[in-house]
Amino acid sequence: MLALTPISPFRPRRWRGALVPESTSIRFNVREAAKRPVSAVADQREIRDVKTVLVTTDRSRPLTLLFDPDQGLDERIAMEQFIV
Repeated sequence: MLALTPISPFRPRRWRGALVPESTSIRFNVREAAKRPVSAVADQREIRDVKTVLVTTDRSRPLTLLFDPDQGLDERIAMEQFIV
């Protein structure tokens, strides 16, 4: 799963994010970037004043993930993001 989480969404204001399959590629094109600056953050790296953002999974980077064997990761992410 790939989690998209808005930090300060403009429209729709109450968009809470999305969980998409890890094979998904998503492109954001910023309209009027000079009037409304946008920053993109991923893996503790921030890039400011972006005009286009492409979100994909990078399989070439190693990852060590610790988890609770009694609860699936996708279930945990969904619970933390979407259950009030």
